[in-house]
Amino acid sequence: MTKYVLRRFLHALISVVIVVAIVMLMIYSMLDRKLIFANDPMYTKMSNNQQVVYKYRKWQDYGYVYYFTYADYLSGLMQSGEIDEETYKKAATIARKADKDSDLFKEYAAKFEQYCAENGYTTQRLDAIVNRNKIASGGQPQYFAYKDRPLWQRLVNYFTGIIKVDNIHAVKEDVGERGLTFTLHDPVYGGKKFSPAIIGNGTKNKYLLYCDNEFPFIHQNLVSINLGVSYSINQGIEITTTMTKSQGSYVLREITYPTGLTELSADDLHSAVYQPGSRELNVVAAERFTDDYTSVQTVKSGLSKMGYSFTIGIIATLLAYLLAIPLGIWMALKKEKLVDRIGTAYIVFIMAVPSVAYILIFKAIGAMTGLPTTFDIESKSKLMFILPIVSLALPSIAGLMRWLRRFMIDQMNSDYVKFARSGGLSEGEIFTKHIFKNAAIPIIHGIPGSLLGALTGAFITERVYVVPGIGGLLINAIGAYDNGVIVGVTLFYGVLSVVSMILGDVLMAMVDPRINFTSKAR
Repeated sequence: MTKYVLRRFLHALISVVIVVAIVMLMIYSMLDRKLIFANDPMYTKMSNNQQVVYKYRKWQDYGYVYYFTYADYLSGLMQSGEIDEETYKKAATIARKADKDSDLFKEYAAKFEQYCAENGYTTQRLDAIVNRNKIASGGQPQYFAYKDRPLWQRLVNYFTGIIKVDNIHAVKEDVGERGLTFTLHDPVYGGKKFSPAIIGNGTKNKYLLYCDNEFPFIHQNLVSINLGVSYSINQGIEITTTMTKSQGSYVLREITYPTGLTELSADDLHSAVYQPGSRELNVVAAERFTDDYTSVQTVKSGLSKMGYSFTIGIIATLLAYLLAIPLGIWMALKKEKLVDRIGTAYIVFIMAVPSVAYILIFKAIGAMTGLPTTFDIESKSKLMFILPIVSLALPSIAGLMRWLRRFMIDQMNSDYVKFARSGGLSEGEIFTKHIFKNAAIPIIHGIPGSLLGALTGAFITERVYVVPGIGGLLINAIGAYDNGVIVGVTLFYGVLSVVSMILGDVLMAMVDPRINFTSKAR
């Protein structure tokens, strides 16, 4: 079994890599890269040269190109000792027009172009557009180079950066003595409460391990999963943070900051991340923090996107199995009877009617009964979960009823059942030990997939009931041309599919000992 699971997991991971590669190929090669500026208000407000430079910088952020400026080239020469600071300043001066360039600029510009040509870059110079009043209305002159990023490099960089391990050398700036500190009394709680924590200096996160009153009570920032960064939906925010960060109104509580300042705040000091120079630029940060670990998240009243989707999905899945299994059995035992006809009519209705239609029907029925028809994060009522859960469970119930009824009828007509009946076994023994056990195996195989699938949310259901879940994240990313989110969510869905298939096989083997993935067919 272990060898099978490892082999299946390896094959599945290869499949996930292929899927992500195909998605990247479609995004970066088949779609017009200019579309990412369709909803960018900053782009339209810029002058000509500013637009061009902004465009290439954004394309670098999105993973389309490598962007390299003339100033970067000169900085590299200065760091290597080939030129001094004075030469750097003179060589970096670009005239408004090429015919007015200095000899020193021409010398290093030629070296820059040679370097770019040797490394596959295309150089581009943007002269200033001067109007009649000799004012540069088209922006300052710019000199840079670019080249398209190959798919294989993009793929390798993405997968090698998925898992990040924090360390004391993560921060490049001077932070004093680097190291880790273990304490039994977390300073966040005033240093008096027993609460073990590991605090780092030189690490990206200040707290690598800490305890609090929230499940699972022990938390870590040492190892993180990086699915990419959002550039449109949540600019500059990592996708994992977008999916797992709490939503709603701020939860204020008394906080004691490292400087000793105490006030009501929603800041989560355990999420502190290093922000270079933040205390010098921000007076508020200087009043609260003793170092540059000042970038913190806030505590909010609601769940995260994944939290809402998982809560609704897991309850809907459990409800579906609790109702569908007995109903499917009843339909099989009462074949062609009234119960079977009613159940068949329900199955046909769910299959024939578009999901949007019956979700809206049940939404209207819920409104007539007084149930909330839209989701409100600030509401304390649990009744708002009812309609999304019921709407999400309806198709699952129909599918499970249909297949369980079919599997059971197939088993009831099998020869071994007739043989068991002729051998004197009671109908109850035949049903529990043979018919139901064999018919349930395919149903059991789908349980892990149903549970893990709850993490992905349901786009239509969440849209209809305005659930702030993860279901619409991929669709919104496609509409906003947010490439990072598209690739990251695709990988997330792919890994969940892999895990669900493997867990389904393992669970099926546990239920039926006759299934052996290690033996070879003879």
